[in-house]
Amino acid sequence: MSRGSKLHTLARLNDIALGSFSNVPSSETLNHLVRYLSTWSGSDKFFTLIQYTFKLIVPFLHWRARLQHRAGIRKDASSQAAPSLASFASIVSDARMLGRFWGLLPIFQWMISMERNPPPTRTLHTIERLQGWSMLGFYPLEHLYYLRSHDLIPTSIPSLSSILGRSSKRIPLNENKLILWSCRFWLLYIVLQFAHLREDRKLLLTRQRNLRKGKGFSAEDKEDLRKRWDSLGNELVANATNLPLALHWSLESGIFTNDIWVTILSLINGIATFRGGWRATALPSVKAVESPEPSNAADTVEESKY
Repeated sequence: MSRGSKLHTLARLNDIALGSFSNVPSSETLNHLVRYLSTWSGSDKFFTLIQYTFKLIVPFLHWRARLQHRAGIRKDASSQAAPSLASFASIVSDARMLGRFWGLLPIFQWMISMERNPPPTRTLHTIERLQGWSMLGFYPLEHLYYLRSHDLIPTSIPSLSSILGRSSKRIPLNENKLILWSCRFWLLYIVLQFAHLREDRKLLLTRQRNLRKGKGFSAEDKEDLRKRWDSLGNELVANATNLPLALHWSLESGIFTNDIWVTILSLINGIATFRGGWRATALPSVKAVESPEPSNAADTVEESKY
């Protein structure tokens, strides 16, 4: 075999072995997934699904193990896989909370953009202003809770008067109070979001009536309206599941006695928000800056209670 043919054979082997991905067709779904998960919001929503899916599987595994134990199928009455899933869900929860440390940046961006490009109605403008300020309370308190819960900051910090040398008074940092007030600001955002969705519905009904009155109600207009109504319904589901969660974690005693309801509501919310974000990133046009919904704080309060 000549040297040239040997090189040709090696090149073919190289293409077959190392270039095997040349036979894999390109995938728009994969491109969409990478585009979505490359964003902070997309990755947070994805890990929300992972976290609460695992948390829902854990009690099922324990229940199945108890049934199998009673039936004499297995020796232990507890699942061996459940603790690992629960531990991983806890790691995801902690990572999501840490990832929200730059959550104020899109809030600042949104509030600045809002004043330069205000919403179509004065009512919406007021609602979004209040929502922005509620997030300016939510995020710093959550960050303080996270740092305090990991013993990264002391139990108290100097007050302004002590910094100026006027007194030695310090401000105590109570973990439970920090997270309670953080979630109360989040609850305020959610209540305001219902008012926001009500105004969105009014605007959408007006747009729908105007299009139907006009002569050019095309198929594109119908499809656009369908997508807008679908998005509005999706946001309503997400906000409706957030409301009891925020209320639960805004009260010291909570409103749920069984944690399974918290997990189910959080999972439904995760599915709805992931679906909304997935559809939004599939749109070809670049959307204007909208009110950024804060990441679900369910995992935040969960750590403070358990």
